[in-house]
Amino acid sequence: MTRAKLTLGHSPDPDDAFMFYALAKGLIPTHGYEFEHILQDIQTLNERAGRGDLDISAISIHAYASVSQDYVLLTSGASMGDGYGPLLVASEAWGREELVGKRIAVPGTLTSAFLALQLWLGKPTRELDYIVVPFDEIFKAVKTGAADAGLIIHEGQLTYENEGLRPCVDLGAWWTRENDGLPLPLGGNVVHRRIEPAARKTISDILSASIRYSLDHREAAVQHALQYARDMGIELADRFVGMYVNHWTLDYGERGRESIRRFLGQAERRGFLAAAPQLEFV
Repeated sequence: MTRAKLTLGHSPDPDDAFMFYALAKGLIPTHGYEFEHILQDIQTLNERAGRGDLDISAISIHAYASVSQDYVLLTSGASMGDGYGPLLVASEAWGREELVGKRIAVPGTLTSAFLALQLWLGKPTRELDYIVVPFDEIFKAVKTGAADAGLIIHEGQLTYENEGLRPCVDLGAWWTRENDGLPLPLGGNVVHRRIEPAARKTISDILSASIRYSLDHREAAVQHALQYARDMGIELADRFVGMYVNHWTLDYGERGRESIRRFLGQAERRGFLAAAPQLEFV
């Protein structure tokens, strides 16, 4: 049987590794498809989606606004901040007014964390003083004085206190309070439109099966994910995985769709996006 080979981009982080454990280890049926796993940081994946490089990819919901003409969203595999999310941290717990005009280290201008920061501050990119650094160097940027504050994603949300830093705002908690309890949509999986619709549904089902397998075999999946858990023991890695691989990840449903619509819609209305995308889900 000839197997159709598809490229699958995701980040080398414990939550993505957990999600794709069964797929990477050949523990579930793939219905004639072979998946080439491409592990890169989310900013790089966002940029590659802009070029249409990958068949399937993790992507920031912010970045999806600029590639919706080429990709459709899968309703599985998303990272939703359910009352928590990216953190703005600094040496002091500054408020919103104090942060305006301060230099902020951010992990990428296409990340959802950066768009959430703009919404919280009420400032477009051109009015912000920021520097872009790799997400795992943001603590260093703040501690060395290269930036006054840092926008933290991934496991840094759980380890910032170890760096002697204080939280200024949890953007996920703020979003949920302001939006009827909806989660903050951070990342999602997309499939390229060059793949015909029936195949998109099959691919979506395969990825959902991988997530479900990991949730049903949590201990083994966390052990697999641990190899990507920078400076985290198994307990902290398990906690981090639980934050971003859960019932929202299996299928974020209508509430997840509404949160994506609001997130991108609010950004478009405030001039932070050129235009709101026409959302399409598999």
